[in-house]
Amino acid sequence: MTSPTEPSLRPTQNIIEVVRQSLDELRKSERKVADKVLEDPQRILNATLAETADLALVSEPTVIRFCAAIGCEGFQDFRLRLARSLALGTLPTGSVLESEDTTAELIGKIFGYTISSLDWARNHLDSRQVSQALQILSRAQSIEFFGLGASGIVALDAQQKFPLFGVPCGAPTDTHQQLMTAAMMKPGDVAVVISNTGRTVAMIEVAQTARQAGAEVIAITGSQSPLLADCDVGIIVETLENTNIYTPALSRIAALVVIDILSAAVGLRRDAEHGEKFANMKRLLSGQRRRMAAEN
Repeated sequence: MTSPTEPSLRPTQNIIEVVRQSLDELRKSERKVADKVLEDPQRILNATLAETADLALVSEPTVIRFCAAIGCEGFQDFRLRLARSLALGTLPTGSVLESEDTTAELIGKIFGYTISSLDWARNHLDSRQVSQALQILSRAQSIEFFGLGASGIVALDAQQKFPLFGVPCGAPTDTHQQLMTAAMMKPGDVAVVISNTGRTVAMIEVAQTARQAGAEVIAITGSQSPLLADCDVGIIVETLENTNIYTPALSRIAALVVIDILSAAVGLRRDAEHGEKFANMKRLLSGQRRRMAAEN
């Protein structure tokens, strides 16, 4: 277990990225290990503790101290996290944004890291959780989406897709409105609470309140978190968060994709009458676009 002075490492953090950003904080001997990791991560992944020490020209205790310094609970934990990073199929070390990057380099880095992280989220998404959420949403009489910050943007996007659900949908943005809305929910209603950390007190209170009112509660969150304790179904959308402040909010993008999955699946499961209403809605929108184009 790491000491209080050592960094706390989230399970989804990219370990190669962490090593690179920790270089200036490591002891000279620990940095030798870090340099070998960055130089040939695949070789380190397949090496034993003793082999890693030999490659870095340091002692085995130094390798263990290096692992603790970057937030890992020992050498095996480090190797597990390294395997996750390499599973992306791209070198995450190339995703760190630098002030001297050209526009083309920024485009490549941000697109590359986002695509890789979405692929990671897809491979770690539990289809059983999604199926359970679909069952609840399919029988909902009304749906309320809750979120704050970046998760609030996801909630608003979900609310805009209400024609696909075929039921009244809302997405209150003020914390007081959210709590009031949750308190007024009833059996047959569904609350979808979106929080990447799953630790935002306001969102946990909303989930607790909605459930006490009789509504079914679905959580969309980034990992095992306190929010799940107050939900009927928890969809965990795991992303490889980049700690660089200039990178995009990967958790938001992945959550938006999950909302697309849910809305499309619920819409497809509706009866023929709903299908015709949806087709008519699309025709109306298409006609409006044509009229606007003609006027311009």
